[in-house]
Amino acid sequence: MPGTVLLLAASPLGRGRLVDAAGVLPVLAAVAPGILAGTTTANVVELADPLDPQAVLTRLRAAAAASGPLTVYLTGQLHLDRRQRLPHLALARTTPASVRYTALPWHWIREELRLRSAADTALLVDLHADAETWRQLAERPLDCGRTAAVYGRIAPPPSVRRAPAEPSYMKAVATLLRSGHRPPLDRLHEQALARIADQGAAGRDMLLAGPGGYAPRPPYAPERARPHPAQGGAAPQGGPAEPGGVYGGPVAAEPAGAMDPHAAISAAVRSGRHGEADGIAARYEQSVVRAYGPASDEALHWAEVRADLAMFAGDTVGSCRAWLRIAGVRLAAGQPIDAPAVEAAADRAHHQWGRIGDLARARELGPELAQLRQRVPGRREGALENVQRQLRQLQAR
Repeated sequence: MPGTVLLLAASPLGRGRLVDAAGVLPVLAAVAPGILAGTTTANVVELADPLDPQAVLTRLRAAAAASGPLTVYLTGQLHLDRRQRLPHLALARTTPASVRYTALPWHWIREELRLRSAADTALLVDLHADAETWRQLAERPLDCGRTAAVYGRIAPPPSVRRAPAEPSYMKAVATLLRSGHRPPLDRLHEQALARIADQGAAGRDMLLAGPGGYAPRPPYAPERARPHPAQGGAAPQGGPAEPGGVYGGPVAAEPAGAMDPHAAISAAVRSGRHGEADGIAARYEQSVVRAYGPASDEALHWAEVRADLAMFAGDTVGSCRAWLRIAGVRLAAGQPIDAPAVEAAADRAHHQWGRIGDLARARELGPELAQLRQRVPGRREGALENVQRQLRQLQAR
């Protein structure tokens, strides 16, 4: 099966550039597509110093939806937005004051890969952080989710500001791949680190290796029903898994040795077996709802998966309803209106509503979406006005 490769290199123009990210693209482009992907053949998409985060998101979404293995080679620099202090990948027009609007939120990458499996999805990253981001990452590691194998490094800020740094890790990866062979990614990662071990601050790099990358938390496995303690006895040990990051919390996984449910779901979707895919996700959702409740991170993760599965099946009404409900649950649980997961749910509900072909259903869901947009306007200006304008047009027909 052909693979898909996304080559993304981005850094700000001007004085804010910490790394010459695009400088690695000619070296990567010289590698045969099949070697980049670890498959016989592959489709390669290259993004060099892109300007618009929405355009990057579109390319990432298309790559994530492709059948077959996916490998993303990502080179760039990380900054925090001033409002929410969340890591973003800086793009060409990004400045310290405009991170929220001109950079790619890191959690968008995690969201777009949430239906894939670490068995066939990989990110190789060479990232540089400014001082502020570096301090935060030391306390709150970069959350890449558990549906992709992540290898690479995050380099610290330079002690003395000179010319932009070289993406030496990614160049080492590209040089190794130009031999015409792609070893297992853990071995490729080790070989690349060995090549740059004597360069600059390599010993201070934060290293990412394995599912989720740096410091992955243990996977959550659905539990069997716990016995109720005898009256007056001690409560059973254990509790909800540690809450996840910005999207969906920890990803439920089968017990060791069993197939990753995300892989089974992805395979069913690619084969057009949408009912089977939703059935798998529904079973996991029911399990975690019983264990942790409907507003838990685990339950919301599977609700989000099912909302996306409805979209893949062409059920725009069902997908819109699901995202509206998810946004409502998150808000009712006290999550801020500008929390990434809340904004993402509102944006996806809005997108699906705009694709509903049944006018009666669109009119039915429009007021609920407008109410949500009054509370959660999102990052793009005019979202509420857009809903209200379309709703007026629908009611006039």
